[in-house]
Amino acid sequence: MRHQFVRYFVIGLGAVVLDVGSLYMLKEYLHLRPVTAVVVNGIFILNYVFFLNKYWAFKSTGVTHKQMVKFFILAGINYGIAIGWMYVFNHELGLNYILVRLANIALSVAWNFLLYKFWVYKHEDPVVLAN
Repeated sequence: MRHQFVRYFVIGLGAVVLDVGSLYMLKEYLHLRPVTAVVVNGIFILNYVFFLNKYWAFKSTGVTHKQMVKFFILAGINYGIAIGWMYVFNHELGLNYILVRLANIALSVAWNFLLYKFWVYKHEDPVVLAN
């Protein structure tokens, strides 16, 4: 499990760099509001995270579309939390949008690893029918 967590963590670090970098570019160069930028960049980050975790971190051989449904349910919950955080802490309270995003990501690391391991990419033994 330690090796899985290390791989998950490396993927996560890459995702954070891509996430914060694209958030910064969308806000500073395309002049999108931080809330809108989180909506836009999240779609791309989700695909990066799903496929690298499936094949590298968890080495899952499960049915991809079933795992994607679970992944996107979890991602939808995380996405809603991220947008809510950005709205409350940046838009309403005026905190720095990069710090808000990093705090949100840091808090989600533990619960996502456990949910990925035991729910999204859970190893399922094939059903064997007896004659």
